Amino acid sequence: MGEPVKSNLPSAYDPKQAETKWYNYWIEGKFFEAGKDQSKQPFTIVIPPPNVTGKLHIGHALNVTLQDILIRFKRMSGYDALWLPGMDHAGIATQARVEAKLREQGISRHDLGREKFLAEVWKWKDEYAQNIADQWRKLGLSLDYSRERFTLDEGLSAAVREVFVRLYEKGLIYRGKYIINWDPKARTALSDIEVIHKEVKGALYHLKYPLKDGSGYIRVATTRPETMLGDVAVAVHPDDERYQGLIGKTVILPFVEREIPIIADAYVDPEFGSGAVKITPAHDPNDFEMGQRHQLPQILVMNEEGRMNELAGKYQGMDRFECRKQIVKDLEAAGLLIEIEEHVHSVGHSERTGVVVEPYLSTQWFVSMKPLAERAINAQTQGKGVKFVPDRFEKIYLNWIENVRDWCISRQLWWGHRIPAWYCDECGEMTVAREEPTTCPHCQSNALRQDEDVLDTWFSSALWPFSTLGWPEQTDDLKRYFPTDVLVTGYDIIYFWVARMIFTALEFTDQIPFKDVLMNGLVRDAEGRKMSKSLGNGVDPMEVIDQYGADAMRYMLSTGCTPGNDLRFRFERVEAARNFANKIWNASRFALMHLEGVSAEELELKGPFSIADKWILHRLNETVKDATRLLERYEFGEVGRVIYNFIWDELCDWYIEFAKLPLYGEDEEAKRVTRSVLTHVLDQALRLLHPMMPFITEEIWQHLPVEGESITVSAWPQVNEAFDAPEAVHEMQVLIETIRAVRNIRAEMEVPPKHQVSLMVRPDGETRQAFERNEAAIKRLCGVNQLTIDPALARPDKSMAAVVTGAELFLPLAGLVDVEQTVKRLEAELKKLNAEVERVEKKLSNPGFVAKAPEHVVEAERQKGEEYKEKREKVLARIQEIKGS
Repeated sequence: MGEPVKSNLPSAYDPKQAETKWYNYWIEGKFFEAGKDQSKQPFTIVIPPPNVTGKLHIGHALNVTLQDILIRFKRMSGYDALWLPGMDHAGIATQARVEAKLREQGISRHDLGREKFLAEVWKWKDEYAQNIADQWRKLGLSLDYSRERFTLDEGLSAAVREVFVRLYEKGLIYRGKYIINWDPKARTALSDIEVIHKEVKGALYHLKYPLKDGSGYIRVATTRPETMLGDVAVAVHPDDERYQGLIGKTVILPFVEREIPIIADAYVDPEFGSGAVKITPAHDPNDFEMGQRHQLPQILVMNEEGRMNELAGKYQGMDRFECRKQIVKDLEAAGLLIEIEEHVHSVGHSERTGVVVEPYLSTQWFVSMKPLAERAINAQTQGKGVKFVPDRFEKIYLNWIENVRDWCISRQLWWGHRIPAWYCDECGEMTVAREEPTTCPHCQSNALRQDEDVLDTWFSSALWPFSTLGWPEQTDDLKRYFPTDVLVTGYDIIYFWVARMIFTALEFTDQIPFKDVLMNGLVRDAEGRKMSKSLGNGVDPMEVIDQYGADAMRYMLSTGCTPGNDLRFRFERVEAARNFANKIWNASRFALMHLEGVSAEELELKGPFSIADKWILHRLNETVKDATRLLERYEFGEVGRVIYNFIWDELCDWYIEFAKLPLYGEDEEAKRVTRSVLTHVLDQALRLLHPMMPFITEEIWQHLPVEGESITVSAWPQVNEAFDAPEAVHEMQVLIETIRAVRNIRAEMEVPPKHQVSLMVRPDGETRQAFERNEAAIKRLCGVNQLTIDPALARPDKSMAAVVTGAELFLPLAGLVDVEQTVKRLEAELKKLNAEVERVEKKLSNPGFVAKAPEHVVEAERQKGEEYKEKREKVLARIQEIKGS
């Protein structure tokens, strides 16, 4: 670079060619690798690791685009910027996908055995991890691949074992029999936040439980009659007068013939159903707690697949929902069914498989969350916590951690971090250790077997900000890049991931894991609906890139969102972004055409500057200031708007228009100055845009006569106070308004572009000199052959008028248009507009149309009516102006 420019930009930008070429160049040049200059201040982002279960969706594309914008901005701003990539093994999701693939071949994981099955999953991981890496490349992400991690790699596995052992030794990890959320399809436990509650139309069954003494029955209401086979009591509220005489008596459980007591417990709601509820501690979390209080037995009547087990008697082997239907039939036949009442209630579904979750008594591993949460609450309330953007998410976060429940961390899977606990078959003792023990520390036997379960995926993800940097070893990277600076993530995983990362970082590093948490919303379709397979409204980001280019998609996503809010994906906005790229390309081709053969030495930025030069340099200063401030505040949409307005409106539409005057003129010094300003402003504008649109900016920048290997590592633009020129901004505003006004009149009067007109200006005292100084520009850009500037000017007869800042403009109609023909044309247009207004008003006054048509159709008609009225007013004003002047 720095050599004379060769104006060889093709006539059209080819995203596919540019994207492949420049991404390879960036990787080969190691421009994304951190740590090369230790004198720089570090800035760190760790990528939210995508699951190795498939391809990235449009929500991922939004999330990583925002991170890439920040990391490129910070890298250009002189930071040692590390963006650490990695992927998550995604226990349940990945195992389910591999098992489904094997089922198609008629194989189960049990046929293969643990070792061979895991080999199949690793093959899957390698294939899909490569897919994700390829997609990262297509998106243009400036990731430091030299530091890439995977949640099951050896370093992270060591961190997981270290955390497990330390928490166990502190009594914060324990093993116990509790009611957990069970996924019968995946056959594994789920944590509370992996359960999605949906309102379901169900039924409330009112049953008779006969009293043992033969004196009648007690009426029991339940939504799940199939679990009655595991009932151990009937409970009523101690103050419920209806049942005072029954407390302490027993009933005979139908079909099982088990004698169970009637107990009193304040948990029972006397208003629900009959006020008497069946108690099944092995199948309901509230019943479990009640059972603990009353020392009741726990009878589990289902197996892990959601089928009734041997304790269900004649119903053994039935699916839980088949059993429900059969029991209801049998109750009815036995005269024990009183009534079935319609009942809408909240039912938990597995976030992973979609099936109804079964509350299930099981021996599992848990993390005691209250002590960890207490530390996080203290940090947040004392002002030493994480800053949430937008700040409303802090309340959501605090509300959850203040009411946090213990976390079930064991999963009945083979793919994941195996629980580091070993059981001795000789003495029955359990040992938790970082490495597999060779003999039992209690009896020295070698009859040890490891716990079959693995840890919840989120257990390893919770360590991501520090385990990826080498913890528990005190590595150089950990010392330099932790805590990280910002986490960019969706608001939907604030509990799954964000809170747990904060808990673990405080516990194991005494620091918060990131300073800021930037919440991005969901990407919805154009109608605001969530994207889903069932609706068929999903958008594949790779297909968007193939059609429009990565830059267009990145720009659309980043400028279409505000922190914490959802974004609507509209293809017309991607097209608009592609048009923006084309606008920049064409403007750059114009600039390079005039820089042919010019070297960097010839482009020193020095005056004398024209008004247009001063104005664009001043506006560049303001744009740099605004873009920098807005990026620091994560206002991506506003950043995009500011840069777009500067490049499209001011640089392309106006400065280049003014630059043509000296560039096509004879004054060599004026040409030199204009070239230098044009080069400088284009260079700086490309740098401002680079984080959002990295590929096209690199392609153009490489053709400019500026020093540097890549725009990726060029310096972020700085404000140059020497270029502040507010007076030039005012003068340029007058000129732009004047040119627009004259062009609008010419367009309305249908004056051909080549036709020269006369312009008369009546300025006030302050703007007179502005018009006089820029007479040549006004004549050239307005198509004016005669310009009169006179503060005492009277409005001539038969003229069109316009008002601009500090002046009135008049265009004499003589020689401009045929007045009679123009009036006829305008009156014909007025007639059409009157007819359209009448048509719309008639339509909107029809009650049938307004009531039956979709709201958006009615609204569209209203808008049309307003537009027709507005046009009609303008046409009327022109007719009066022409006739009356």
